[in-house]
Amino acid sequence: MTDLTTTYMGLTLKNPIVPSASPLTRKLDGIKQLEDAGAAAITMYSLFEEQIDIEALAQHDFLEQTVFMSAEATAYFPKAADYNRGPDGYLDLICDAKASVDIPVIGSLNGVTTGGWTRYARLIEEAGADALELNVYLIPTRTSLTSDGVENTYLEILREVKAQVKIPVALKLSPFFSALPNMAHRLDRAGADALVLFNRFYQPDFDLEELVVTPHLVLSTPWEMRLPLRWIALLYGHVAASLALTSGVHTAKDAVKAVMAGANIVNVCSALLEKGPGYIAELVQGFGDWMAAHEYESVDQMRGALSQRNVAEPAAFERANYMKVLGSWK
Repeated sequence: MTDLTTTYMGLTLKNPIVPSASPLTRKLDGIKQLEDAGAAAITMYSLFEEQIDIEALAQHDFLEQTVFMSAEATAYFPKAADYNRGPDGYLDLICDAKASVDIPVIGSLNGVTTGGWTRYARLIEEAGADALELNVYLIPTRTSLTSDGVENTYLEILREVKAQVKIPVALKLSPFFSALPNMAHRLDRAGADALVLFNRFYQPDFDLEELVVTPHLVLSTPWEMRLPLRWIALLYGHVAASLALTSGVHTAKDAVKAVMAGANIVNVCSALLEKGPGYIAELVQGFGDWMAAHEYESVDQMRGALSQRNVAEPAAFERANYMKVLGSWK
């Protein structure tokens, strides 16, 4: 009989399939549905510091007052009504989820200021979360901001939060570091319990008729999985932190690839938004069927089998692969 259990940040999970932060976890009924379908843990939707910070709301009110003066400059801001007005609802939901489900509940926090990160991290821990994912959404737009400055921001956030909470802390990374292995190593040494690869930064579009910037939510496609797949395969065995793959996982075979690369868990979002929470059962069943068909007895046995350190051709993850792919076109 195949053993689907895995470990993530010291937590023992019944399988590697974990729903990532999404609207599916905004209500207790949705959380229960995910558990019933076979989810190994729940990652809550993200709590944004701007949603609960009075100064941010005041700034928003100021921007709304000037919207008719400069519509192009302010139209991309969400309406205040779309925001949560305080952390209480989020924290209450964590408490209710912990009382209602038997799987780990992972809080998700998207902060702005150092004080905001630490304050809300403590509140999420006090609400009963088993772990915390820091969803760092940092777009360096200033020409004065150096790469060192960006990296140090991630490290400062992690260190400050780790100093304030005792629960495991995962860091959701951007794919845009110039030396990702070094950054992963530094975060690992700074105490990250897990690295989540990668944060999907939603790109704006232009409305050529109205001449405005138009944000659109676009669900992931399977090909997007190749970027985190490659980097997890490269990082496996080089960091002590757990590894989570997110972006582009739509089938059971995608989940198998993630674990074979070295992932401890596989985050799923877009596929669940498209097909519903019950689709987790199909992913878990397909994952187990693949293991049985290929005679793997446990997830631990298969993890990292296709990582760079274990494949017959390690250069397949590096420059040689680029030349090989270009030469494969006929």
